[in-house]
Amino acid sequence: MESEISRKELGTRTGEALVGEMPELAHIDIAIGQKGGAFETAFLTGLATPRMGHTALLAILAPNYAVKPATLMVNKVSIKGEAQAELMFGPVQAAIAKAVLDSVQENVIPASMVNELMIIASVYIHGSAKDKKKLYDYNYQATKSAIGNAMKDLPTINELLSKKDVIVHPLM
Repeated sequence: MESEISRKELGTRTGEALVGEMPELAHIDIAIGQKGGAFETAFLTGLATPRMGHTALLAILAPNYAVKPATLMVNKVSIKGEAQAELMFGPVQAAIAKAVLDSVQENVIPASMVNELMIIASVYIHGSAKDKKKLYDYNYQATKSAIGNAMKDLPTINELLSKKDVIVHPLM
């Protein structure tokens, strides 16, 4: 059964999720948009304009297997050194790729739209993170959750308003 999203204009959707504990904590911000407009321009600009410590890369399952929808990973903090870069180009990249594909397989992202959509995933990797398994697990869970939140427009404004004075950001 096709998702309701495919029957209407998607526009741009955003989602966020935080999973795990320091230093392997995963904090993913997701933007999902359609090709052919400003979103595609932002995606391609991000890919084509690397900066010192901030090199965007495509989410791939393995070399020569870039995921669909095309997913651009951008780091939130500067990558400092080979060890941290290997975490981004290894377990974090693999986790995000798998989460995107699982979201398609589970029809959170309609399979019929994978060639029309693009995803930008903003990724956090703490400078002292080392545990590859935790990084994979946390980033997979955070990416799946952020995609689900984006596609379902969650949280709702009513939920936000009802919780704004009672919940506290975990890093406060």
